[in-house]
This record gives sequence, structure tokens and C-alpha cells, in this order.
Amino acid sequence: MFKTLLKRFVPPYKKSVVGVLFFSILSTVLSLFSFALIVPILEILFGISNPVEQAPEYNGFGNAFDFLKDYLFYYVTIFMTTYGKIQTLGVLAVGLIVMTFLKVITYYLSSLFMAYMQTGVVKDLRNNILDKILTLPIGFFTEEKKGDIMSRVSVDVTDVEASIMGSLDMLIKNPIIILIYLFVLISVSWELSLFVFIMLPLAGLLMGVVGKNLKKDSLEVGKEQGNLTSQIEEMLGGLRIIKAFNAEGKISNRSHNQTRRIRDAILKVVKRQYLAHPMSEFLGTMIISIVVCYGGYLILCTNSGLQASVFIYYILIFYSIINPIKELSRASYNVRKGMGSLERIDKIMTAENPISSPENAVVLDNFKHEIEYKNVYFKYKNDWILEDINLTIKRGKTIALVGQSGSGKSTLVDLLPRFWDVNAGEILIDGVNIKNIPLISLRSLMGNVNQEAILFNDTFYNNIAFGVESATEEEVIKAAKIANAHDFISVTEFGYDTNIGDRGCKLSGGQRQRISIARAILKNPPILILDEATSALDTESEKLVQEALENLMKNRTTIVIAHRLSTVRNADEICVLEKGKIIERGNHDELMAQKGAYFNLQQSQSLK
Repeated sequence: MFKTLLKRFVPPYKKSVVGVLFFSILSTVLSLFSFALIVPILEILFGISNPVEQAPEYNGFGNAFDFLKDYLFYYVTIFMTTYGKIQTLGVLAVGLIVMTFLKVITYYLSSLFMAYMQTGVVKDLRNNILDKILTLPIGFFTEEKKGDIMSRVSVDVTDVEASIMGSLDMLIKNPIIILIYLFVLISVSWELSLFVFIMLPLAGLLMGVVGKNLKKDSLEVGKEQGNLTSQIEEMLGGLRIIKAFNAEGKISNRSHNQTRRIRDAILKVVKRQYLAHPMSEFLGTMIISIVVCYGGYLILCTNSGLQASVFIYYILIFYSIINPIKELSRASYNVRKGMGSLERIDKIMTAENPISSPENAVVLDNFKHEIEYKNVYFKYKNDWILEDINLTIKRGKTIALVGQSGSGKSTLVDLLPRFWDVNAGEILIDGVNIKNIPLISLRSLMGNVNQEAILFNDTFYNNIAFGVESATEEEVIKAAKIANAHDFISVTEFGYDTNIGDRGCKLSGGQRQRISIARAILKNPPILILDEATSALDTESEKLVQEALENLMKNRTTIVIAHRLSTVRNADEICVLEKGKIIERGNHDELMAQKGAYFNLQQSQSLK
């Protein structure tokens, strides 16, 4: 999955990857040269250098290090003969300073390219998740907790940023540094290097055992954090009920239990994470100590030809390789930890969207004739919600859907804008199957006013103009007037620029509904869907909203879902649904005369 992440998001930043690689290699090479200058400095100080008075000859790769060292000493010998030891030390010291300066500059540039890539990849990841959420069908979200999805978008992406992307620097740079350093170590002394190669894998094996279950534990942390986010979302949405039923203690206990589970899950992860640094520190020191002892043995007890000053250079490089190895080990821990979060994110990213526009789509610019439900069957999982629905809605007519809760009314209208797709049968608009119409074209023909007015934490103006990019101020005000909303908007502090709060919390139910109607009026759709638009309102609000709805319904094809049968008396056709089937249809007078299901619904509401 980590490779998939890199393949998916890193390609747009190829130039940054090249920059990182180039400057990392340059920084490492400059680091080696700066260390190399220490060898002649030490030999001059301790008087152990042997003058090299003739330029050395290159005798193949096996003697590459000796060739470079002798060449450096050749020039040092010439300089010492001409200017003396003190001046030579000064020049070497200046060379060391210059090399170090160039090294840190190239390291900075490498880090700069890396930061550009890291922040870019995280930005793209966030954008892709948000875009994916917008394209997924409503069915996906009925199976998932809203809080858990929020947790994946916020907490899990942040975790990926901190763990995987934060480790990308170490994962790209450190292997380069390690390979170059190992190459130099082998060229300096293959005997010592062979010994090191035996020791390092043993240390790596021990480190791998510690981090073995980090991904699984990280998945558990993400899951528990998602549950907490869900609980917080429920708590904020239900504060009124919680307080009304004195349930603060119950909710508090539930939240405390959840935070305890998160703490336990996090502790499992950090115990392993925090063990990584001291363990790598101990193993690194142990390996260096063993290498020093073995190197001393080669110098003092064998004829290996290894000089003390060169051995110090070897130890400097070897000590420098320990830190990249430790960072690489820490990066592997972080990546394992982040893989759990990435797996949770990928559940959204890889989710299939069965509702899509076909390649050879038929664009409908307008609605001219009729909507037809033809032998439609639909189910969410196992049981049929709608069965053998046949319904024709002529242009300009008002069709009402009535019936008990759970009879399939809302599902029937949700199939029209393709919030769900039918399992069998087809829905046609002007003779074209809606599956062959682009989603944007299909939904642009429709306007929705729901029982719960869905508004955004924005101004009156932006809520009314939502989805209509070209709306002018005059058009927005006109729509508000038709919806009976202009008067209460005008008396607010900033008029149409007044913020209405989260989900319109600063407004009454009737005011929210009239803003929702104004939005539909401004869109001016030929097909209108009213889903229980007045059922939750008081009598005075209902009167104003009903008047606004009548203004909205003029010259439109309207599908009305209603529990209050008084609101559908004037519909051209009323369809009575029961257990997913249309059992009666006709106008109000015809259905009352039949004295069937519709008559019984009217009687029960009259009694109420």
C-alpha cells in the first residue's frame, strides 16, 4: 500500500525527487571529503605522515582509496615543503570549513525539495479524499458512521502526514547516504567492513521484532478515534435531548470509556515506538565498541596495513552511518504506524461508485414530456423496498405520494435523481433512461425541498444562491420575496449578508424552510421534489411556507411526499403506497369515493 501511495501521489513531484536525490548525493560526497581532510591534519599533528614526493599511479578499483589518499598526501607534501607545516594546517582547516559549508548548503537544498514534495503529497491526499467523498453515492454513507469518516479525513490524514510523509525524508535520503558510506568503508578496509556486515543485520533483526505489530495497533487507534468522533458528533447534535432526559451522566460515562479505550490503544503503539530509540542507541554503541576493538586488533596484531589515522577516518564514517541507520529504523516504525491510518483512508479512496455517467451519455437541456417509472424494483440489501412500480408523471402535473412511514415514498423519489439505482426496471425522462443521462444534466432538471431544511454556515445570500454560480443580487432578492423570506431577512443586522449559523441554527423552522424554498426558486428547475416540506412546522409557519410552495409549484412538474393529507388535496394524481407497492391511485375525490386505504388515512388524521 505504501508503494501505491508513492505511485499515486509522488509522480507530479518528479522534479522534487530529482532535486532530493541530487543534493543528497552531493551532500554525502562533500561530507566524505570533509572527513578525508582530517586524516592529513592528524598525521601532520602527530608527525606520523610519510612524505609522498611522486604522483601516485592508479592501480584499479581495489586500491582506489589508497590512490586518492596518496594523491592528497602528494599535494600536502609539496605544500609543506614550500610553506611549512603550520601554513599547511591552516589551508587544510580552511578546506575543511569550506567543505562543511558546502555540505550543509546542499543538505538544506535537499530538505527544501523534500518539504515541497511532502506538503504537496499531503495536500493532494486531502483533496482526493474530499473529492472522492463528494462523488460517492449516498448508499456508502448509510453503511458508515459520519464521525468515523470525519476521523479518516482529519485524524488519519494528519497521522499519515506525521508518520509516513514525515519519514519520506529518511526513506529517500538515508539509503543513499548508507550506500555511499558503505562503498567508502569497503574501499578503506574490507576486513573491517565484512565484520560490520555481519553485525548490522543482527541489529536490524532485533529492531524488526519490536515494530512487528505497529500497523495492527495503529488500525485499532484509528478505529477508536473514529468512534469518539462519532460520539462527539452525536452529543453535539443531541444536547437538547441529553439535558431534557438528565442523561449527562450516561453520556459522560460512555465518553470516558471511549477515551480510556483510545488511551490503551495509543499506549500499545507508543510503547513500541519509544523502545526504538534507546534500543537503536544501545545497539549502535555496542557495534561501534566491537568495531573499535576489532580495528585495534588489525592495527596492533596483524599486517593488514591499516594505519591509525585511516582507522580514525573509518570510525568517523562508520559513526556517521549509524545515525542514518537509526533514522531508517525509526522511519520504518513510523511507516508501519502510518500504514494503519492509510488503510482506513484507502477504504474511502478505493470505494466503488456504481452510480456514474455513461461514456455515450444523452444530455437533456430541458424536460418536455413525461417521467415514467417502468416496472421498477429496488432494495437496499435483502428485502424489496419497492416492487413493480409503474407510474407516469406528465409535464406540468402534480403527483402526490402518501402512505404510512416505511411504505417507500422517499425511496421512490430518491431514485429519480439517482441517489440510488434501481435493481430492475427503468426510469425514463422524455423516453431516455436516466442511467444514460449525465448526473449533472439529470440533477440540474430537479429542485429539492426536504422536511429538514439543509442549510450551510454561511450568509442568507450564499445559501439562497447555492449551486447557482451566475445568480445576481436582484435574482436572489426576487426568489426570497416569492418564498416569503425577504421580510425577515431584511430586518436582520446585515440583511442578506447576515450569517445564519451552523445548519441555520439562528433561524426558526419556518424561516429555514423558506430559505430552502428560495434556493429552489432561484434554481428554477422544471421538476420539483417536495419531501414532507411542511410536516414539522407550526400552523402559522405552515401557512407561510405553503404559500411559498404554491408560488414555487406554478408551471412545474411536482412530486409531493406528504403525511398531512390536507396538503395534497389539489394534486392531479395521488398514489397510495403500502409495503413498496402502489395500491391506489386517483385524485382526492376519486380515492375518497373508493373508501379504501386513502379514505382510512383521511379518517385517522381527521380523528387526530
